Amino acid sequence: MNLRERTKRSFRPAIAALAVSMMLLTGCAELMEIIRTASAVRQLTEGDIVDGLKEALVIGARNAAERLASEDGYYGDAAVRIPLPEEAKVIIENISRIPGGQQLIENVVLGINRAAEDAAREVAPIFVNSVTQMSISDGYNILHGADNAATAYLRNTTWNELYALYRPKISASTGKEIIAGVSAKESWITLTDKWNTVANSIPGRLAGFNTVNTDLDDFLTTKALEGVFLKLEGEELKIRKEVSARVTPLLRRVFGTLDQQ
Repeated sequence: MNLRERTKRSFRPAIAALAVSMMLLTGCAELMEIIRTASAVRQLTEGDIVDGLKEALVIGARNAAERLASEDGYYGDAAVRIPLPEEAKVIIENISRIPGGQQLIENVVLGINRAAEDAAREVAPIFVNSVTQMSISDGYNILHGADNAATAYLRNTTWNELYALYRPKISASTGKEIIAGVSAKESWITLTDKWNTVANSIPGRLAGFNTVNTDLDDFLTTKALEGVFLKLEGEELKIRKEVSARVTPLLRRVFGTLDQQ
């Protein structure tokens, strides 16, 4: 046996030992990571859960409100842009026949959306106030609930207050004159009153006509609020699914537990 062969044989046990050691070290590292993860989950108290959710909701609410409150936050976003109701088509078609009428209608829609953008500036504090009242059980249910569980919680706890905030601003917008001294609201009432008279008549009932909601401000306010919660839901989903959206250590810790399930 030559020197080279004897040298190779002498190193084989050492190489094998090194390989085994590396495997053991790798296994230990993975095991330690599992232990650290499990330990972090065990150390996650109920208070941590609630604090993390509150932080997430406040951040999400502020982000959503900021987007909607910016110029064209509503008007320039097709997902939340507030239109006139479908039943307003007759008004739109008739006014559009008048020179400049189409622009007048667009100005009404613009005014409505600008009013919603203005109201959105005051949304975040309402959400924050609701968040401070969240219980431990609320927090646990939200953390382990659907991807929009936090949004649903805020919808249930803030809708009435947000409605009271938005409606006066929307009402002021629809009350402005659009043509010949008549406002969008007045035109809407005239249109729907006539339609509902027909719908409530015997021929109308036989034809299966349905009456329409004559409260334009209610329709528009509801659409505006649906836009708020649509944006908030998007913020919640990002925090749940995207690690980069968890901008604080507490958010990473609390929502990181969901990634391990």
